[in-house]
Amino acid sequence: MTTPPAPVPPLPTARIVTGCSVAGLVLLLPTVVLAWLAVFASERGGRCLTYGERCSTVPGEALWACFWAAALLGVLALAWPRTRWRPVRYGAVALQWGAQLTLGGLILSGA
Repeated sequence: MTTPPAPVPPLPTARIVTGCSVAGLVLLLPTVVLAWLAVFASERGGRCLTYGERCSTVPGEALWACFWAAALLGVLALAWPRTRWRPVRYGAVALQWGAQLTLGGLILSGA
């Protein structure tokens, strides 16, 4: 009589994807705060704060869209089952990091 096969644990790559998603969610607010600090520490950012001159032309809606896209994609990647449609999870994490890096770049472009 043969024994049934042991359950297969999740692949290590699934854990890596989960780790990348969690890291993105944890680093989202520090990315925004540090990017704004870098902007406000610049000469242009100081003039914007003091005199309202030479402020960024990046629309606030674009910044909020990138922020919420990164947050929602990170949560989606965490909530998605590890074993079903793995490429969807990979894509969600890639888009999460893309949105997060775009957000940081858009904030810094105002510097």
